Amino acid sequence: MSETQETPKVGQLIVLAAPAVVVGIGSAFMLWLLDLASEGLHEVIWAAVPDAVGIEADSPLWIFAVLTLTGAAVGAAVWLLPGHGGPDSALGELDAPPPKLIALPSMALVVVLGLAGGVSLGPENPIIGINSALAIALLARVTSRVPARLAATLAMAATIGALFGTPVAAALVLTGAVAAIKGGGSLWDKLFLPLAAAGAGAITMKMLGGQSLAFTLEPIGALEPIDLLTGSLVAVAAALVGILGAWLLPIAHRGFHALRNPLIYTTLGGALLGVLGIIGGPITLFKGLEETGELLRDVGAYTAGELALFAGVKLVALLISAAAGFRGGRVFPVVFIGAALGLLAIAIFPGIPVALAVACAVLGITLVATRDGWIAIFLGTAIVGDIAVLPLLCVIVLPVWLVVTKAPEFVARAEGVERIG
Repeated sequence: MSETQETPKVGQLIVLAAPAVVVGIGSAFMLWLLDLASEGLHEVIWAAVPDAVGIEADSPLWIFAVLTLTGAAVGAAVWLLPGHGGPDSALGELDAPPPKLIALPSMALVVVLGLAGGVSLGPENPIIGINSALAIALLARVTSRVPARLAATLAMAATIGALFGTPVAAALVLTGAVAAIKGGGSLWDKLFLPLAAAGAGAITMKMLGGQSLAFTLEPIGALEPIDLLTGSLVAVAAALVGILGAWLLPIAHRGFHALRNPLIYTTLGGALLGVLGIIGGPITLFKGLEETGELLRDVGAYTAGELALFAGVKLVALLISAAAGFRGGRVFPVVFIGAALGLLAIAIFPGIPVALAVACAVLGITLVATRDGWIAIFLGTAIVGDIAVLPLLCVIVLPVWLVVTKAPEFVARAEGVERIG
């Protein structure tokens, strides 16, 4: 988004606000439909069928069978269906180019299968791609006032607003991108339309009953100078865990894709996820939002060993899910890992405030996964529901960034692109 682009005038902003709001509503609705489909399939896979056959849904046999079959189903879809399930999520970020329209049905299918089956990926990358492609195609039919790049930006902002329940998240993610646009006008001129879309998306998702990212932990209380040191240490430690994952992802991606056929390597990935699910238990399955709430609901309920196991299993599950051809985003699993690492820090050093430890750990590992300090600060603050940690995070992010900035990105390399057939 760095090319020269004329900033819309006030009249143009007013006129374009309507399509921006429509994109926001439509993007939230598409996310809601994706969630609804995955939740319905989840109930069938993890409740109705086990009850019908007389097996416990959390039994090792069932976990292994479901993840393996999920891998086979996703692999078959990527191999055989038009569009091959959309672009490989491991190779792209949230702002990756939109997929072709022909890929959208198979893309939606493989995301629903992964979310319902217990794969450790969130919906963010694919649903942003789906909404961007639809926004570009539909707006092009209605008006020439909205260029493709703006339509994609509106869809991305709207989807982020819907995913995280607030347009603030979209504003933070897009600030750097829109600030790079050359031309007249202030930053807020450039953010006006994306914020309109994000606000509409967030409000629509709340009205539809979407899940909330925020949890409530014991407030940090009065700030102490030592909090900067302990918070920085926790954040750096979490970042190092994330950097290990970033270093391993391309290796795992090349290893799986060396098997060439998606049916083979995604089925293998599903089987390995099933083994990990048996080791870590059901709390280490799925995208991680509800499971993060389970972790934070009763602080102190898990031992240091259990928390280390949860974080380690989830990290490996995230790597396998991303590398083995499943489609999805990395933000929600990373937040779970960060929450587990924060609680682990408390279990080892009980004097650290709960909100501080969790917020800093989420910040550290999110910074590695997204390379975006604003979204890392936002998630660290939102996850603990305590605005008092915000000043600390704004300072703590600085030394963590020095650790992260030269580390490998949390994406696979281009030479790992999958080969079909």
